[in-house]
Amino acid sequence: QLQLVESGGGLVQPGGSLRLACAASGVTLDTYAIGWFRQASGKEREPIACVSRSDGKTDYRTNYRGSAKGRFTISRDNAKNTVYLQMNSLKPEDTAVYYCAADAYSGQGSISTAPDEYEYWGQGTQVVVSS
Repeated sequence: QLQLVESGGGLVQPGGSLRLACAASGVTLDTYAIGWFRQASGKEREPIACVSRSDGKTDYRTNYRGSAKGRFTISRDNAKNTVYLQMNSLKPEDTAVYYCAADAYSGQGSISTAPDEYEYWGQGTQVVVSS
């Protein structure tokens, strides 16, 4: 069974940057669409950025939601079997637990941002943006 592990969270000052990583072992991540979601205290889980499956190729589609547009970048490193979320210009409202998730049934080039479409979830990594 696919197991996802997030890393890279922590405390950062407003305007700073973090790079989150989503890694898997024993399974090739490039056959799954991968999404990054976050959940702030007292709020519902929301999509941040999603990437289509790449099936060993270097091209893939991405989809950004809300305030992530222009500040966050999702990318794949197939050699490392890892999906990254580069977060720049962080704001206090970005404070949340960030989760990566995998969609095993997405078609080539398709991306869903609905959490219900993702079957596998990591445990999450906490991001706190505060001075």
